[in-house]
Amino acid sequence: MYRPKKYNFTEALQRLRKYCAYQERCHQEVKNKLYEWGFDSEDSGRVIVQLMEERMINEERYAKAIIGGKFRQKGWGKIKIVQALKAKGIVSNLINYSMKEIDEAEYEKKLKGILLKKLDLLKSETLLVKKQKLARFAISKGYESEMVWAAINELAEEGSL
Repeated sequence: MYRPKKYNFTEALQRLRKYCAYQERCHQEVKNKLYEWGFDSEDSGRVIVQLMEERMINEERYAKAIIGGKFRQKGWGKIKIVQALKAKGIVSNLINYSMKEIDEAEYEKKLKGILLKKLDLLKSETLLVKKQKLARFAISKGYESEMVWAAINELAEEGSL
């Protein structure tokens, strides 16, 4: 049976500095790691406060990093990004503020890009089936359905479908 190693305050702080330096982390990820190591909520709070004072943990910086990465690298839409941030315990006000990082023109361009990429993978089918498959795909990536259908209809008008 797997039993995680127990660390004292100093060791845990040192390991978490490395953990946070590797990539942006949120409070919840650090708290989960501390619980895994057997820390109670009081000691976890002390470690988290210390890391915040050292600017190793910053929820705003984390939210912006996640938004940028998920949008630019993975092509996620706003709905899926918001769900991912909420799952990590990021507060709604911070999510709404950080979502302003996504430029609307870039967002629409990314949507059309993923639709065209998916269109290349679709076999010759009727126009209606292609539209449905494209819409289902884009909505599953977290894009708003109204925007998806508008982009699909625009692509159809351009003759890309």
